[in-house]
Amino acid sequence: MTNTEPPTETASNIKLRTPTAADGPALHQLIKRCQPLDENSRYCNLLHCSHFADTSVAAFMGPDMVGFISGYRIPNQHDTYFLWQVAVDQRARGQGLARRMIQHILHAPAATGLRFLETTITPDNAASWALFRSFARDLGAELNSQLHFECQTHFDGAHDDEHLLRIGPFTTPS
Repeated sequence: MTNTEPPTETASNIKLRTPTAADGPALHQLIKRCQPLDENSRYCNLLHCSHFADTSVAAFMGPDMVGFISGYRIPNQHDTYFLWQVAVDQRARGQGLARRMIQHILHAPAATGLRFLETTITPDNAASWALFRSFARDLGAELNSQLHFECQTHFDGAHDDEHLLRIGPFTTPS
């Protein structure tokens, strides 16, 4: 009897690259599949893939986008990268893809001179807290957090609190 199941995808089958504007629709679909991520507008996704391409990364299994990190250097804080959103498709979870994508960004030419990484996380997002605690430990960097955006004050009660997590200082590769 022959095994007709498709081969299981592995981390080595996942290719990382800088996104392009043509990836906007695929990013929109990926985020839709990665609930409970906040869905951004199609236009916002297009900007992530074009205006913020140098500070973002797309992950593909063959033609399918299975991961994406969007982020940017914070204006007036040029040594700080703000990681806006991490999306990993169910098919690519459990393989360290989020960590690999963050490392990819920190090794990119656009990361030269970065000393800090910031992101916001809801209190109940255990997977993200674990990822960033582990990442800070691997960098040998401090991790600090504080309440940043409040449910009632900033989201009119429609979104959980967001804590600002700050990792650093660290040295990016030259």
